[in-house]
Amino acid sequence: MAEAGYLSTHMLNTAEGVPAAGVVVELWRLEPAPVPVLVARTVTTADGRNAEPFYPNEAGFTPGLHELRFAIGPYFAGRGLGSGFYDVVPVRVRLEAGQGHYHVPLLCSPFGYTTYRGS
Repeated sequence: MAEAGYLSTHMLNTAEGVPAAGVVVELWRLEPAPVPVLVARTVTTADGRNAEPFYPNEAGFTPGLHELRFAIGPYFAGRGLGSGFYDVVPVRVRLEAGQGHYHVPLLCSPFGYTTYRGS
């Protein structure tokens, strides 16, 4: 198992009550850069989590505004539930040095989602 990282995520498919496996998730750094920078791209595992933490052990970490982009439209379409209303769900988070492990869960269905800062 990977060591605790600076940022992790977990997705749950609330329409079917299962982890959201196989979802493409991208992490973008929005500032302090003049243009967005793709930091990492991953696909959620069978338990709906990113296999490796973003910024593992703070390697390459830059404080500032970041955006996780969850491709839930293709995920739900692939499960035969239609693409729903949402295609890509962006979740902006401000990551600061010295704040420990950030965890961003996403609970989603084809027609809605919610998120919070987890532990």
